[in-house]
Amino acid sequence: MDNWNFALLKRLCETPGIPSYENAIRKVVAEELKPLADELEADAMGNLTGFRKGASDGPRVLIAAHMDEIGFMVKYIDSKGFLRLQPVGGWDPRTLVAQRVLVHGKSGHSLRGALMPSAKPTHLLTPEEAGKAPKLESMFVDLGLPADEVKKQVEIGDTVTLDRTCEQVGDTVLSKTLDNRLSVFVMLETMRRLKGKNIKANILAVATTQEEVGLRGASTAAYALQPDIGVALDVTLAVDYPGADDTEAVTRLGEGTAIKIMDSSLISHPKLVRHFRDVAAEKSVKHQMEILPRGGTDAGGIQRSRGGVPSITLSVPTRYVHTVNEMAHKEDIQATIELLTAWLQEAHTRKYGYQDALA
Repeated sequence: MDNWNFALLKRLCETPGIPSYENAIRKVVAEELKPLADELEADAMGNLTGFRKGASDGPRVLIAAHMDEIGFMVKYIDSKGFLRLQPVGGWDPRTLVAQRVLVHGKSGHSLRGALMPSAKPTHLLTPEEAGKAPKLESMFVDLGLPADEVKKQVEIGDTVTLDRTCEQVGDTVLSKTLDNRLSVFVMLETMRRLKGKNIKANILAVATTQEEVGLRGASTAAYALQPDIGVALDVTLAVDYPGADDTEAVTRLGEGTAIKIMDSSLISHPKLVRHFRDVAAEKSVKHQMEILPRGGTDAGGIQRSRGGVPSITLSVPTRYVHTVNEMAHKEDIQATIELLTAWLQEAHTRKYGYQDALA
C-alpha cells in the first residue's frame, strides 16, 4: 500500500469513543465523509449516514462500519482516589494488567492513569497466588492524584479508554481499536474511490454506534433507512500464531480480505456470498472465506430489520482482537477496499431474493 492514508487511520484509531459516547469519533468521521457524500445525517442513536445517490432504480445498499470501541466507565471512586471500572464491551482481563488508560473527565480534559489489578507485587506472592488469573472486578485505575483532586475532576459515569497509539510495524498496522476504526477507514477510502464514478447503487455509508454492546446502532439504522442490501465491514479473528491449532485460525494475515460465510449473529445471504466470490475472482482480489464460531457484526442487526435484508460481512483479518495490540496486514486492508469498491459498481446486476422459487 504505497501512498496510503495512514495519518487518517491513526487519527481514527486514537480518537476515543466507547458505546453511546461516540461524539469525538463521530466528528472525525463526519469531517471525512461529508465531501464524499451528497448528504450527511446523524440520527437519535448517533449513527452517521453519508448518502451517495445512484440511479433512481438502483438498489439501496447500506454499508455499516461501527465506530464505537470497547472501554470502561467509572463506577466507584474510593476514599484514596482509586477508580473502579464497569466494562463496556468484551475484555479479557489477562490483557489488561499494567496498561495505561485515559479517563475522560467531566471537565473535558483526559487524565492518564495506570490500570492495575488488586494484588500484591510479584515479590510478595506465594506460588499459589502467582498462578491465579486476574479478574476484571479486581482492576482499578491510579491517577497519581490525591482523592479530593480526583473527585474534583472525575465523576461516576466518566468514560475510560486504553492509552495506546497506532503504529506501522513491518507489513502491518498495530493499534488499539482496529476493531473497528479500520473498517471505518475502509468505508471512507471506498467512498473516496467511488467519487465521480457513475454507479447505479444508492449507497448509505453508515458509521454505526453501540455495536460492541449488541448491534444497537445498525439495527435502528437499518429500520429507518430500509436498505435492499446490507454489507457490514468489520475485523475478524486471525488466529495464525503460536498457541492455536491450524483448524482454529479462522483467517490468516496476508491472505486477503475475508468474505464471511457465517458467525453467531448471522448466516450471510448465500447469493451475496457467491457474488462477492465471483467479483473477487474476476478482479483478481486476494481473498479467503471466513466462518467465525463466536462473535457477531452489524450485519446480524441489519439482516433482521423489518421483513429481512439480504446481508453479508466483509472482514479484515486481525490478530489479537480486543487487545491494545490488534494487528492487520496492509495488503489485506487494500484487498478489502478493492473488493468492496468493485462489488458496489455492480451491486445492481444481481437479485438476492427468492422470487425465482415461485416461478
